[in-house]
Amino acid sequence: MSENGFRKVLMIAYYFPPMGLSGVQRTAKFAKYLMKYGWKPTVLTVEPSGYFAFDDSLLKEIEDAGVTIVRTGSKDINHLFKKRKIVPMPSERLRKLLQFFGDLFFLPDTKRGWKSTAVEKASELLESEHFDILFATAPPQTDFLIGVNLKKKFNIPLVVDYRDAWLDNPFKYFSTPLHTFLHKRMERKVLRAADRVLVTHRRVKESILRRFRFVDYNEVIILSQGFDPEDFLPAAGERRHSRMKMKIAHAGTFYGGRNPNVFLQALSNVLRDNPKMRGRFEVNFLGNAREEDIQFINRLELQGVVNCTGYVPHRECVRQIFEADVLWFIMDNDYQTAGKLYEYFGARKPMIASIVEGYTKQLIGESKAAVCVATKDLSGHEEAIMDYFKKFEQKKLPRIPEEFAARFNRVLLTRELAKQFESLMDYDRAGFVKVRGDKE
Repeated sequence: MSENGFRKVLMIAYYFPPMGLSGVQRTAKFAKYLMKYGWKPTVLTVEPSGYFAFDDSLLKEIEDAGVTIVRTGSKDINHLFKKRKIVPMPSERLRKLLQFFGDLFFLPDTKRGWKSTAVEKASELLESEHFDILFATAPPQTDFLIGVNLKKKFNIPLVVDYRDAWLDNPFKYFSTPLHTFLHKRMERKVLRAADRVLVTHRRVKESILRRFRFVDYNEVIILSQGFDPEDFLPAAGERRHSRMKMKIAHAGTFYGGRNPNVFLQALSNVLRDNPKMRGRFEVNFLGNAREEDIQFINRLELQGVVNCTGYVPHRECVRQIFEADVLWFIMDNDYQTAGKLYEYFGARKPMIASIVEGYTKQLIGESKAAVCVATKDLSGHEEAIMDYFKKFEQKKLPRIPEEFAARFNRVLLTRELAKQFESLMDYDRAGFVKVRGDKE
């Protein structure tokens, strides 16, 4: 054991509080609970710069848990907006354009300017104190490359955590065959160096095993996203009051094919065909809104029915999820896993899921409290809204079983992460050599 009976892990995470949005939740909550299982985390991340949202309350939560946070500067694009701090959400057209040029000119991603600074700072840490494990989480994939560099330099076991797929990421552009080749070569390098691979989704595991035949099935562990039970404590004690309006909530940011248009059109059609129901709905979009979404709401004359709150601190977001009667979820691919879905599970509320075929749809179906509708099925959305409204009036809305929700408790997921760390401690590091064939 290391200091005070704890083993130590160095966590490499570009996205970390006070940055907001879903990309920071997984790493932050792992860091928060690791000491409960005998692991003391030190998080290496960047100094706050321009970003879409900030959440100081989440940072305080992590600091109060005793997590050591080491920050460095970076030469990536985000730091050009450091003085502005909060950067407005771009339109979908501009987002695609920025993503395209970012992927065209920066490999593996636009955060590559952090690599040299991060490696230098991490090397200082590793030379001055003992760490047992390196943990790198991506995106950005630059985090993985930092982990590989440190693994080779200090011969410390490396765990890589795929929050999203790499080559199969639907929001990443591979502009030419050369780009695809270079990314595949980088991912191969990461997987050869990694001692354990974590993924949030079965589809990502299948993708890795199909593309890189040298990776052993048992080295890739599915460790899902989750919810923090402490986030629900204030809300759990509140009494539900009867009300005339059915509250529907969506948490998260819209981008790509993940937009609210079909849902909003369905809601508009329901209210058009049933004018007396107009005062019976309240829809809250919890997260940064794009101008195009607000314009669409106005075009459908849904002002006063649909509210865009902007970014709200994480626990406030969870409170509003808990206070809703029905939750709406949308996912247009089966390679990503939105963290908010698992907080929906934690709230145990019924769900309308605009979803494509795949493992995520299967998982939502297992909750026994969801209606799954194809993302473009307008009439299916209308029927789902009407069905839940009838159940709301009858006080017969379904509820996700507690035993299902418990599978995604972040405390228990962190315990599983600690077990993976411990499994890599059962060898003599000086004599450890990982042998793999060259077949792919």
